[in-house]
Amino acid sequence: MPEQISERARLSGDCARCFGLCCVALPFTASADFAVDKPAGKPCGNLGGDHRCGIHTELRQKGFGGCTVYDCFGAGQKVSQVTFGGQDWRGGSQEDASRMFDAFPVVRQLHELLWYLTEALGLAAARPVHAALRAALRETEQLSLGTPEELAALDVAAHRQEVNVLLLRTSELARAGVRGRKKDRRGADLMGARLRGADLRGASLRGAYLIAADLTGADLRDADLIGADLRNADLRDADLTGAFFLTQPQLDAARGNAGTRLPVSVTRPVHWTAAAAL
Repeated sequence: MPEQISERARLSGDCARCFGLCCVALPFTASADFAVDKPAGKPCGNLGGDHRCGIHTELRQKGFGGCTVYDCFGAGQKVSQVTFGGQDWRGGSQEDASRMFDAFPVVRQLHELLWYLTEALGLAAARPVHAALRAALRETEQLSLGTPEELAALDVAAHRQEVNVLLLRTSELARAGVRGRKKDRRGADLMGARLRGADLRGASLRGAYLIAADLTGADLRDADLIGADLRNADLRDADLTGAFFLTQPQLDAARGNAGTRLPVSVTRPVHWTAAAAL
């Protein structure tokens, strides 16, 4: 468990060691999540010369809620400090800056896979595939250390598919011990669904659309939540104990309270507490 905790900490964004890559490399469109349009490769207007956000404490109020639910899984600091050896995109050529911006989303995908593989290795029930998971972890880490040219040539989709086979097997093993029928809601359209108090123990909710779903008091223990869209989902008093493949960005996009029970892999979002205090 200490090893998993340490690895999860490494696979989390460290803005102090990054050159604001998510604020430059990624595009966003004016919507409920972003106040304005911004193309890929153009610095956000809120990004300061020190690579820090000028409205970090007011992002939600200023219409940039999408930024508050994003995490690069540690890709930002790796690309900034390892792939490009600490070379700031502001100080190099435009070509170097473009290479950095192209490398960032690739490494971000690889780091997300590293997070899932680390989570899988923490599941005792998945022991039959632990050796394969460790091999996949080593391979993914090695790929993330590639040169800008190697990263640009990498078929990330193919690698994700290979890893996903292992993660699916992990899910089956982890949920097999849950008593009763395990619901298969993989990819289900559950937007706005009334699931208050629902028994979803050991359910597969992989890629399910749970936007604005009412999951108040729902039992989500030992559920597979990989890729589930939890934007504005109501998780107040829900029990997610033992739920796996749940990332911090997913949780940050949802609503909850002090009564929401969480797995150890995530932390209670600050805005949940702030909302309760209003």
